Amino acid sequence: MKINDPEQLYELERRLEDHDPEIEELSELQEQLKHVRLKDIIAMIERTDATNGAKILRLLSPERSAIVFDVLDPAHQADMVAALGDEAVVGFFDALGAEDRVALLDELPPEVAARLMRELDEDDQRVTNVVLGYEKGTVGRAMSPEVPLVTPQMTVKEVVDNLRENVDNLETIYTVPVTDAHRTLLGIVSLRRLFQSNANQPVSEVMREAQYAYASDDAEDTARWFLSSNLLALPVVDNEHHLVGIFTYDEAHDIVEEADSEDTARLGASEALKRPYLSTPVQALVKSRIVWLLVLAVSAILTVQVLGIFEDTLEKAVVLSLFIPLLTGTGGNTGNQAATTVTRALALNDVRNRDVAKVAWREMRVGLLLGAVLGSLGFVLAGLVFGQSVGIVIGLTLLLVCTMAATVGGVMPIIAKTIGADPAVFSNPFISTFCDATGLIIYFFIAKAVLGI
Repeated sequence: MKINDPEQLYELERRLEDHDPEIEELSELQEQLKHVRLKDIIAMIERTDATNGAKILRLLSPERSAIVFDVLDPAHQADMVAALGDEAVVGFFDALGAEDRVALLDELPPEVAARLMRELDEDDQRVTNVVLGYEKGTVGRAMSPEVPLVTPQMTVKEVVDNLRENVDNLETIYTVPVTDAHRTLLGIVSLRRLFQSNANQPVSEVMREAQYAYASDDAEDTARWFLSSNLLALPVVDNEHHLVGIFTYDEAHDIVEEADSEDTARLGASEALKRPYLSTPVQALVKSRIVWLLVLAVSAILTVQVLGIFEDTLEKAVVLSLFIPLLTGTGGNTGNQAATTVTRALALNDVRNRDVAKVAWREMRVGLLLGAVLGSLGFVLAGLVFGQSVGIVIGLTLLLVCTMAATVGGVMPIIAKTIGADPAVFSNPFISTFCDATGLIIYFFIAKAVLGI
């Protein structure tokens, strides 16, 4: 009987965390785990610490533990290596695809990575080293180098037989690259097309033109395009157009998911977590936030300095201090909205680096219209309570602050991408600080001009 009730799973998870491997209850827990779905076991391991995760792996059958280890993300796999010992996970490591081995090796200390590599046979070492030879962040680093050898002269039957014999060693069989004798990519043929064709037809009659990526292409950009194109697999070639591997849907999905997690974290002035929240050590949570908080604290000094410069103005018109939170908050929010919109557009390739002038002009008009609406409202409300002069100051400031914030917020992500920085880094935290300081300067200059102080 399958165990899938949330309460049953919670109780089993609690018992596993409290469990001493030496007591008699071990066999009972092992038996219960046989009835838990793999996805629930994976969720248990991801929620708990490395010691308990390793304990769960030991209680599983060899077949199920290998599947679970394969599905875990590289950070959790590295935790399992540390908890179980690298000798205990040699079998798991050997069962991984070359690209997954490389992702795990990147998370391990060099000496542990070297020991695991030595345990591989010559062929596995060769294909793993092919992937290791490409730079991090490129398609070559995320591709599978194990692809079937199919030429135009082969018949459909020969290709199908080839796939059937080698299916266990291939990352995917749904999209089959076709090459010449020198591995130059000529086209692709889908598994569906093979099944629809006559067994004696040559591949040259059923193949079609291939979309492909270069091994040196940026992995995130390629993955986003790949997913938007609804592809299952994409041949990867070198600069001479020789086939070197295949880029699959699951790799593209993982790359985009990780990139989006990092962007979301940075929008909130934090670093992305490598593992689920509850299994992340407190020290790691602190580390992911402290750097940004220190940067923001130092940046906030700019705002304090601006207030210090205009201290005399505030003393002569104390009422101005009442509107500071409104003006800084409006400027920051306007800039953040623009930055988030443009960052998303960059990720989808709707906006390119050379579009900076178009984006600036568009966001300036958006900011101007937003400022006109908010400024009119501010003029009326502030004027009714504090007098017409104060209303004019608030209305004009909101107009200019919204225009400035939207323009800067729209342009900053493009500038960041142009210089090779992460656009998300230039979003909420930095734009808020910039708009706070600049907005206050605009505010006090308008106040001095209108109020004559």
